[in-house]
Amino acid sequence: MILDKVLRDRISHGTLVVEMPDGTEKRFGSGDPVARWRLHDQRALARIVSDPEFMLGQSYMDGAWSTPDLITLLEVLMVNFPEEEPTGWRLWLRNLLRPVQQWNRRNASRRNVAHHYDIDQSLFERFLDEDLQYSCAYWPADDITLEDAQLAKKEHIRRKLRLEPGQRVLDIGCGWGGLAIYLAQHSDVSVVGLTLSRDQYRVGTERVRRLGLEDRVEIRMEDYRDTRESFDRVVSVGMFEHVGTRFYDTYFEAVADRLTPDGVALVHTIGRNTPPGVTNPWIRRYIFPGGYVPAMSEVMAVVERKALMATDVEVLRLHYAKTLAAWQERFQRIRDSVAEKKEERFCRMWEFYLAVSEASFRWRDLVVFQFQLARDQQAVPLTRDYLYETPTLAKGMQESGGRASG
Repeated sequence: MILDKVLRDRISHGTLVVEMPDGTEKRFGSGDPVARWRLHDQRALARIVSDPEFMLGQSYMDGAWSTPDLITLLEVLMVNFPEEEPTGWRLWLRNLLRPVQQWNRRNASRRNVAHHYDIDQSLFERFLDEDLQYSCAYWPADDITLEDAQLAKKEHIRRKLRLEPGQRVLDIGCGWGGLAIYLAQHSDVSVVGLTLSRDQYRVGTERVRRLGLEDRVEIRMEDYRDTRESFDRVVSVGMFEHVGTRFYDTYFEAVADRLTPDGVALVHTIGRNTPPGVTNPWIRRYIFPGGYVPAMSEVMAVVERKALMATDVEVLRLHYAKTLAAWQERFQRIRDSVAEKKEERFCRMWEFYLAVSEASFRWRDLVVFQFQLARDQQAVPLTRDYLYETPTLAKGMQESGGRASG
């Protein structure tokens, strides 16, 4: 078979054991890691080869194949079959379709947010940390819990914002309100959080009320393009991925316009360490419609055109891979009960989403960018010493109040 020859020629990292529907096995490559790929449909490999970026996830959802270790299989496949840049008409078509795939006008943005964030509140409450942080955690050590890693992320961001008591903060894409609450509690500031998710608005508002923070934290169901007040600080965590390149100018104009002259902004986003590309078609269809992960060059080109300057840029490598692995572990604990409620196909979609995302941070081009921006070059200190004023970040976490508030 031609397919056998392709696998034999390409598998040089690790071993791929393919179990055919009739029970026979084929082995390609040698050494560790060893991945087992169980085909339940004779046509599965042909479907995947025809459109690997889409059909690998689609055929897994369809039950056409399985594996005892999804992340190991993805490692073997990704390392041995790296992404290839399109050329010729494929490149022309990709560039033509990019704006359409990221058409995030107001109504489209609301639909796209609802598609993912309003699917089932109980699901997020059961596999995320207790503070419902749904973005990359910060891992100063390997032997800490997901809760402590998410707390470290919030503390790291708090320090980068250089907050002072009484300041006003705008949180664009506030999720369920965890960061807004943390900043209000630990820096004595007032925060306006924006979301387009009904469930996030409902839960975030209730959390603020339960904690008695209505005078300092306001959760709004509002598009960032519609906010008009001025703020001393602007923070945005895990939202920029939903903006789309067509609206980058609009987004950073909004950030600049909302900031006071001596204000500071912090934009935390998934990024790629390669040139601009496109969103994986399976992720775009099933997980994040309208989503796009930017190259640093795409972000900085826009920042340079606005009344903003980059005062600090940090690249977090593998932090999101560790976060996704922790989410996957927690999802697997509740998988049976989720399947009873939402069926097996949903579970296969969700676990593939978490696994392929983790694998993309480990063996492809994904990282996390934290852009610290300001309108005045003296708005932040000239060195990074303020981020590490205590001997360890863990000690700083303890001094700032321990675990997050529920």
